[in-house]
Amino acid sequence: MKFKYGMLMPLLALFGVAVGFPLCYAAYLSVTDYKLTDREPPGFVGAANFTNALSNTAFWEAFGTTAIYVLIAVSVELVLGFSLALALHQQRWAKDLSRAIVLAPMFITPIAVGLIFRFLLNDQIGAIPALLHTIGADYDFFGAGRALLTLAFIDVWQWTPFMVLLILAGLESMPKQPLEAARVDGAGPIYRLRRVMIPMLAPVLTVAVLLRGLDALRVFEYVYATTRGGPGTETQTLQYYMYLEGIQFFRLAQASAMAFVVLVLVLAVIVVAFRTMERSREGSSAR
Repeated sequence: MKFKYGMLMPLLALFGVAVGFPLCYAAYLSVTDYKLTDREPPGFVGAANFTNALSNTAFWEAFGTTAIYVLIAVSVELVLGFSLALALHQQRWAKDLSRAIVLAPMFITPIAVGLIFRFLLNDQIGAIPALLHTIGADYDFFGAGRALLTLAFIDVWQWTPFMVLLILAGLESMPKQPLEAARVDGAGPIYRLRRVMIPMLAPVLTVAVLLRGLDALRVFEYVYATTRGGPGTETQTLQYYMYLEGIQFFRLAQASAMAFVVLVLVLAVIVVAFRTMERSREGSSAR
């Protein structure tokens, strides 16, 4: 028993240093009036920063922008990821090569991806706008009403492989007897997909959407590398807005309070999602 807990101590110590200390320090800052430019010790303000965050219109606008971004990106990634996973699952030749090609974007650093698309889609020097111009089509990818969709497209390009990886793992671990029984009974491909395959993959799909949604909620690199929140505040996401508050405007206390508000909202979503999964699992086992 002592040996088992002794083996855990290095991991717990690393967790405390890497996660625990920053989290506790951010909690301390969130109840003070600390600024990076202040030389005086910070004063205690209690819940004032949280009240300001909850009543901050710009914060909730950034929240809405992030929610739209997550909804678009994760929905497209789910559909594309499911389609690609089905195709890869049924592939009979060059499986390893095709899977390596599909999964490759996932291993590129997000800031590098943002910079790549910043130059590819630039309306003055970008290769893609230049190609569109040769066929008489002019499209400003980072213009008003389009920039957020472009950022979602960048996310789709990089993180659809993550969906493919999870769904493909679910497909290959799925029992084949129900599908074969449905095929023997004369069920068509669409019926087998809707009534057999998707219900069996429901836990995998739920986890995939939850993981990608939580990760997409943290989007910062694409915004920083391409639009810097523009045009106007159209692509000002939560993480970028908190970066502006804490680093650009030196208001670390307010940024910390906003971060904890987001943390509470995310934890609430996680709890609801897992309770829903548990209820559906209990319902299916009861049937």
